[in-house]
Amino acid sequence: MTKANDLRQKDIAGVEAEVKSLQKAHFGLRMQKATQQLTNTGTLRITRRDIARAKTILGQKRASSTETKE
Repeated sequence: MTKANDLRQKDIAGVEAEVKSLQKAHFGLRMQKATQQLTNTGTLRITRRDIARAKTILGQKRASSTETKE
């Protein structure tokens, strides 16, 4: 589980990398579920929420960086 404070300490590129790795992990879990190899289906929900958390923080960072540039 990714903590919001950990994501806020990263720069934009770091958060983007985190989103990408979470999406890859979520895809792998979905494939395991499709082939009925996934025993704990709750991990799908956790990774989906981690992706949403990371994307929210990424949007906040992008918004704050554009405000400082203007």
